[in-house]
Amino acid sequence: MKRTKGIPEPLRKWQESGKGLPGNVDQRVIDALHPADTADHIEELGLEEQVKFIKQLPIKDAADSIAEMDRYDQQELMEKLNSGLVARILEFMSPDDATDILENFEDDRREAILRQIKAEDREELSTLLTFDPETAGGVMNTEVAMLREDFTVDQAIHAIRAEVEDKSIPYYAYLVDSTHHLTGVVSMRDLLITKSGTKLKDLINNQHLISVRYDVDKEEVARLIAHYNFLALPVVDFDHRFLGVVTVDDVIDILHEEASEDMQSMVGAGTDETTDSPWTYSVQKRLPWLIINVANSAISAWVVHMFEGNIAKMAILAVLMPIVANQAGNTGQQALAVMIRQFATEKFDRKKSWLAVIRELKIGLANGLCVSSLVFLAVFLMTSSLGLAGIMSAALFFDMIIGAVVGGSIPIVLKEFGRDPAQASSIFLTTITDSMGFFSLLGLAGLFLL
Repeated sequence: MKRTKGIPEPLRKWQESGKGLPGNVDQRVIDALHPADTADHIEELGLEEQVKFIKQLPIKDAADSIAEMDRYDQQELMEKLNSGLVARILEFMSPDDATDILENFEDDRREAILRQIKAEDREELSTLLTFDPETAGGVMNTEVAMLREDFTVDQAIHAIRAEVEDKSIPYYAYLVDSTHHLTGVVSMRDLLITKSGTKLKDLINNQHLISVRYDVDKEEVARLIAHYNFLALPVVDFDHRFLGVVTVDDVIDILHEEASEDMQSMVGAGTDETTDSPWTYSVQKRLPWLIINVANSAISAWVVHMFEGNIAKMAILAVLMPIVANQAGNTGQQALAVMIRQFATEKFDRKKSWLAVIRELKIGLANGLCVSSLVFLAVFLMTSSLGLAGIMSAALFFDMIIGAVVGGSIPIVLKEFGRDPAQASSIFLTTITDSMGFFSLLGLAGLFLL
């Protein structure tokens, strides 16, 4: 549903028309839109139209909107703009957003852009570019309120007022000593309600200061912020000198990104792939795993081939085979999803993880008993064969247990080998549940029915 309430008449008519952004940009329309909404509409335009549109916007509006765009659309657009315009746009962005964009340029183009950025901003961006983008340093923001611990509350408020226009994070003030070491964190609320003349260092007596080093993985940073319900978490170097902060809006982006990566990685798609990614990039990412899947499927085919004589003697086995494989595969996928979610939201704990596998075993036993009993009844009513019904239910029960245990174990094994716990885990799971399901059904049928 289009939002029309409480916005200017030109924007309302434009939204209701369902048309793209007008060629001659009405500033009232832009002012009425949140940058994220403007970004959505920019992405609906062709690339050449996007360039024309951005050039019509005030630089600050252009910077705010581009920062909200999808990564691939953002990258394509920025590549089309001349280096001088890119430099001016980046100067109006928060340093972490500007750094993310600069990382996508080739070295020569990046250097050309940096040379056209103001010296102070250039130095800050060059420093941020040295951090690994997957770490706290790579996602931190440096536009923060930083105060000397020997300031009084009055001096602190005056300093914040003087600088707040250039700061994008008004949640906390970060206290440092004369050597720039982080000594404490004070909320803006505490600053406003504390008695005049109070020293800032008196506000942090017995404070349990929590910070992260710049090389900590960004997923761990997100977990800490969620665990402590912080709005921001300070980042320090090895000597505990203050560098910047990771904010809760960064955490939302991290969690969204990691969830998308895990979901796509499970099935062998590119972790950063979107519907806007070049199709050649998607082929490059997916094809190796599809080839591996063919090899894995050959294992299941070989198991079936081993028992082709049994299938020839009892054709109904071919009808029942997919039931066993699919049910076990679904059981494994459930366990797999729960385990991957645990790794995404909690710090890896080996003992806790293997206890979770035992939990999945118990679930697999209970679910397997219920489902196999229902299948026993259905097969018996369909075939009037007590033996076939028993074989089918036994194979299904066994394979569902295998699916639950393997689904819970694969992420742990991958983690132990230093791999992404979600990486193509679904492919490996399917291979095991299919081959074991076929083996158990056809093998038991050969032993007891043929």
